[in-house]
Amino acid sequence: MSTPLRAAITAVGGYVPETKLTNFDLEKMVDTNDEWIRSRTGISERRILREPGKASSDMAVKAIEEILRKKNLDPLEIDCIICATVTPDMVFPATANIIGNKIGAKNAFGFDLGAACSGFLFALTTGSNFIESGRYKKIIVVGVDKMSSIIDYTDRATCIIFGDGAGAVLLEPNMEGLGYQDSILKSDGSGCEFLHIKAGGSLKPASIETVMAKEHYAFQDGQPVFKFAVKGMADVSAELLEKHNLTGDDIAWLVPHQANLRIIDATANRMGLPIEKVMINIQKYGNTTAATIPLCLWEWESRLNKGDNIVLAAFGGGFTWGAAWLKWAY
Repeated sequence: MSTPLRAAITAVGGYVPETKLTNFDLEKMVDTNDEWIRSRTGISERRILREPGKASSDMAVKAIEEILRKKNLDPLEIDCIICATVTPDMVFPATANIIGNKIGAKNAFGFDLGAACSGFLFALTTGSNFIESGRYKKIIVVGVDKMSSIIDYTDRATCIIFGDGAGAVLLEPNMEGLGYQDSILKSDGSGCEFLHIKAGGSLKPASIETVMAKEHYAFQDGQPVFKFAVKGMADVSAELLEKHNLTGDDIAWLVPHQANLRIIDATANRMGLPIEKVMINIQKYGNTTAATIPLCLWEWESRLNKGDNIVLAAFGGGFTWGAAWLKWAY
């Protein structure tokens, strides 16, 4: 029996801006403190894209350029760019198209995918399906968010959590049975009221009133989001293992969305995984939304071995959540 064609990650790139925003910086901006932030979220600092005139696409380009260098890849060979983001450069055109132009990927089609913190996971599944169709050979999936552009730095509920960054992967066909194996993805639009941006869409277009009322910033009702995230991310990860008769012993790494250390711990516990098998960099970067998972892969790349079973898990506004199982391909 021949091995089915699978989509495999063959390279990873990442980028975080140089400017650090520490908990001690935030103590001077809002009524909070380092101990409170660390004990509740696990975050010590986050990176902020401060340079004027720079946007999500600029961070994405840096992450993708690393892939092009590593693989000695001509941008003209790229078939498609999928950009997971909730902070596009503009309402339209798609940030993926702007990225394609900046890197010279003139033969690629591209589009943005919006699933908040689950965006990279949903985009990876989409890109993998394109590869498995046999029609496309090289797809870039990039998760990028400039969260500082939609955060109110007088709102201590949100400003302590989020940072800016980008992570990207190259997907190519694999005939060894490695790469993307399966995923379980979920959405529930009833979660909208707990995590959203009120204005700027077609429901409530921008006006003087919406700007004055600070309705273009991310709003989060922490408690219900936390409860739903713990249950959603842990349940779906356990369900994926059960479906394939896998246990924690079979898994080399859990790559969880970096939203909150307590949510990450709960997910690892449900999967029977020791913390040594969990990628965690939330202390350095905070929650970079669609960029957290690929930034982990980027940082841990040298510790990944061919054939490793890896589970990616995420939970985001929408609500959206899911888990994916990959066999590392290099």
